[in-house]
Amino acid sequence: MFSTRTYQERRIQLAKEVSNGVILLLGNIENPINFEHNTYPFRQDSTFLYYFGIKSPSIAAIIDIDENKEIIFGDELDMDALVWTGRQETLKEKSIKSGVQETLPFKFLENYLTNAKFAHRTIHFLPPYQSSNKILLSRVLDRHLDELNPSVDLIKAVVKQRSIKEPQEIVEIEESLRVSTEMHLLAMRMAKPGIKEYEIVNAMQKFAADQNFTFAYPPIVTIHGEILHNQFQENSLKNGDLVLNDSGAESPMGYAGDLTRTFPVSGKYNDRQKELYNIVLDAYMKARELLKPGIKFKDIHLQAAKTLVEGLRNVGLMRGNVEDAVANHAHTMFFQCGLGHMMGLDVHDMEDLGEQYVGYTEAEPKNQITFGLKSLRLGKELQTGNVLTVEPGIYIIPDLIDIWKAEKKNQEFINYDVLEEFRNFSGIRIEDNFLIEENGYRLLGPDIIRTAEDIEQYCSTNRI
Repeated sequence: MFSTRTYQERRIQLAKEVSNGVILLLGNIENPINFEHNTYPFRQDSTFLYYFGIKSPSIAAIIDIDENKEIIFGDELDMDALVWTGRQETLKEKSIKSGVQETLPFKFLENYLTNAKFAHRTIHFLPPYQSSNKILLSRVLDRHLDELNPSVDLIKAVVKQRSIKEPQEIVEIEESLRVSTEMHLLAMRMAKPGIKEYEIVNAMQKFAADQNFTFAYPPIVTIHGEILHNQFQENSLKNGDLVLNDSGAESPMGYAGDLTRTFPVSGKYNDRQKELYNIVLDAYMKARELLKPGIKFKDIHLQAAKTLVEGLRNVGLMRGNVEDAVANHAHTMFFQCGLGHMMGLDVHDMEDLGEQYVGYTEAEPKNQITFGLKSLRLGKELQTGNVLTVEPGIYIIPDLIDIWKAEKKNQEFINYDVLEEFRNFSGIRIEDNFLIEENGYRLLGPDIIRTAEDIEQYCSTNRI
């Protein structure tokens, strides 16, 4: 946990922003895999961690703004639990570390909320994503599951606060990136013909676990990098393949790292791979140099798209005017996703609160329709203190080629004859994490190798 004062000050600021009513923050439960007592690894709700720092399951908290009161609801270990788990730090002790003096059994939560409801007081809550919390809210508020309306005021207040990272949070993120960097270098050393993708994943997981870290998200380690969130990891590597490794560690306090590198199994890119790799690298380098407070990330995304189109035009995959190609979204044949996203306690920071609130504004809402833009999680102006990813890529998807080619879509910009020669190319992504500073940006974590030449040298000379 951070200092007691950290959590107290965060809650004071939150109460000022919301101004009235009762703020309800729900923790997560332990979810069973196949029976009640065999559970998935527990992960506390990130917003609960942010304001209270307590990682225990099956707890909740209220910040009663009207009555200037804070209570944590949860159950202490009974005799039966002590037999199985042994004596642990009590919830009361954890609550005091968080700066909350009053704790009550969890069953009292419903009475508290029911009384607040009957007194016509506003109960602010965030969008629930665990079924147990949805059911609890439905029962207490007497609303159908489909009619739970989270508090927009609370969402906006949380997003405003959590979007600006404190120096101590940056330390945590950089620790995650230190571990993440070593995971990626280990993957490069391991990659060789005959090894399975899952062997690399397992080695990275062990390395992280040896540092008391976990994965921040299910890693993408694949020779089929054109599948953006590929979770299949049973392919055998062979010479000529590219390995796309998108993986990051999570610190014991819940902060994420998120890196991607794409490297050759043989230790050397072929000419076609190096050409496209350098196009992605050029887009990455030009995009990161645009990072600063006040610039809209959507504009950086579109500039990266133009850089990709210029490079793809130079190798014959695209043609025509660059501005027109991007305006007609022709680049999405090769770059179907967004350039990046916020990062922090969640790898897609605060995604449970809604991308419209986290990445956009009411004045400029998210485009929910247009292919490519609808996958851009962050579009609004950047602020000092934001932490985000920059991750351009080229993904050549055979099914997408077939669909667009049959429709003759954007044929004035896409050279389909040449593209057919690349249909089994796979995909390339380069990703790093950045802090927006007053006069620009800072790359977070160790500066892991990213040029084609440096990666070739490392893979060729450090193989395990």
